[in-house]
Amino acid sequence: MKRMGLIFRAKANKALDRAEDPRETLDYSYQKQLELLQKVRRGVADVATSRKRLELQLTELQKKSATYEDQGRKALALGREDLAREALSRRAALQQQVADLETQHTTLQGEEEKLTLASQRLQAKVDAFRTKKETIKATYTAAQAQTQIGEAFSGISEEMGDVGMAIQRAEDKTEQLKARAGALDELLASGALDDPSGLAKDDIQAELDRLSGGSDVELELQRMKAELAGGSAPQAIEGGQGNQSAQSQPQDAPRFDKQ
Repeated sequence: MKRMGLIFRAKANKALDRAEDPRETLDYSYQKQLELLQKVRRGVADVATSRKRLELQLTELQKKSATYEDQGRKALALGREDLAREALSRRAALQQQVADLETQHTTLQGEEEKLTLASQRLQAKVDAFRTKKETIKATYTAAQAQTQIGEAFSGISEEMGDVGMAIQRAEDKTEQLKARAGALDELLASGALDDPSGLAKDDIQAELDRLSGGSDVELELQRMKAELAGGSAPQAIEGGQGNQSAQSQPQDAPRFDKQ
């Protein structure tokens, strides 16, 4: 089971490595950094909002404290010491709240400054990462293009390999067909193969047919000359001996152009 697990993890790692694109990984990392930066900025905004709310509360409490102090003075001026004491008591309670709020305000200010500084540092890191990311992506793309060009020129790429194999197969088939056509021509010329149509003749029969065809033409020509001369057809024509008939013709017989 351990060995199977190891093999499975190795296969999965190899498949993931083949499918992984460094450019996509860099873009994903950059996106995550932007999300983190956005959270820090929201934190700064929340702290600033809380600080502003405390400042508004402090302003209201300080106004009430001033009002109680003024009321105490007026009560003492009118001889109402009890009212003056009550006003001063309320003012003292407000002062305690003001002190607590001021402490919280100071704490929030410190947190806001820390978050602002962290946001600025994170922004600088994100900007630097973005510059490095684009540089790495451009370098990777250029290297990939150079590799593909080199593989194409060397013929070891998958696409060019398929093209080369297709060309080689086409050339082999062409040479095979040419060799087969030449062999068939030689066999037909030598008479080793019979013509199923019965129209083909060997070279001896073809020569005999040519010679006999020429004799028939000469015999017919001599017969026509004899008819035109007013004589009877040569006996050789009827007997089938064209050569003797041609020799017995007079020298002054009219000659006609074959045209």
